[in-house]
Amino acid sequence: MKLLLCKNVAALGIVGDVVDVNEGFARNYLLPRRLATEPTTANVRRLAEARRQAEVEMARERAVLESIAKRIEGAEVTIRARANEDGVLYGSVGRREVSAALAEEGHHVAPEQIQLHTPLRRLDNVEVELRFASDLRSMIKVWVVREKTEGEGEEDQERKGETAPAGREAGQHDDRDNE
Repeated sequence: MKLLLCKNVAALGIVGDVVDVNEGFARNYLLPRRLATEPTTANVRRLAEARRQAEVEMARERAVLESIAKRIEGAEVTIRARANEDGVLYGSVGRREVSAALAEEGHHVAPEQIQLHTPLRRLDNVEVELRFASDLRSMIKVWVVREKTEGEGEEDQERKGETAPAGREAGQHDDRDNE
């Protein structure tokens, strides 16, 4: 069934495109949501200006994505995570964590643009692909490092010659509490 798109539809086309789709998809999705209409000459003329505007907007978005891809190419981010002695993470590092780490560095990337097929579950450094468009990609390096725990922090202070604040030892009581 041939239809004229009234709005941009991902993976199908932009405003003003005449597309060939299954009848069920047209009847159940495109037509009820007013995303498409019958491709008459009057409808094609009516949507011509909307198509020009959509093409200009797509060109503008493409330029922005290209500048982001150039700026982010080769960037490195560090993500701190809790791990055991063998380097296995207690949780995992996924797309959202990578996106948040990039945002902290000033690079705003949507989690859907990060091509991480399986979550990272070990302390490691990994090359991760960012896909902004089908033909626009960048590579970044993600470092997953151990997050210092409270015990490790105290050991580091003692090595530097500092001591932790004095406190009661387990089993010791202050006589003033009993009065």
